[in-house]
Amino acid sequence: MIYTEITPNPTSLKFVTSTTFLRQGSADFPTVEEAGDSPLAQKLFDFAFVDRVFISANFVTVTKHDQFQWEEIIPMVKDLIKSYLASEEPVITGKLAEQDQMAAIPEDDDEITRKIKEVLETHVRPAVAYDGGDIVYEDFVEGILKLKLLGSCSGCPSSVVTLKDGIEGLMTRLVPEVKMVEAV
Repeated sequence: MIYTEITPNPTSLKFVTSTTFLRQGSADFPTVEEAGDSPLAQKLFDFAFVDRVFISANFVTVTKHDQFQWEEIIPMVKDLIKSYLASEEPVITGKLAEQDQMAAIPEDDDEITRKIKEVLETHVRPAVAYDGGDIVYEDFVEGILKLKLLGSCSGCPSSVVTLKDGIEGLMTRLVPEVKMVEAV
């Protein structure tokens, strides 16, 4: 079964399945050239309307080019995902498949970084995934937390507000060492 969910980004739509694509993390493919480790993403890019593909635990977010309408696209994407899943081919391969097997939070992180990543995993990422995207830790230096927005969050008109008003507020309350949050 595949159903769609809207996202705050009007050019992105989530295609949710009962299949688990990734056990942890996510995979963002902003271009077809970067989709080498995902045969499913490569097939989606065969459609002229696909601008970006994002794969997470049990959904694929497709971002379309502006000139196309969702009414035309949804049946084609659903059919492709259904047939792909029926083929039982891997959704991800190579380095992405290896990363999916690794621990989510490295044990060699310092205490503050572990705390930041824990808040991201338990509070932030589930909410962002609900909107068809993901957010990942990039760096923390001198009170500035740098995060990378993926999927429908990348290029979403409301992502700056979400980052500053929502995530920064939560992080500064739960991890007092964080003074500011920036997108990279």
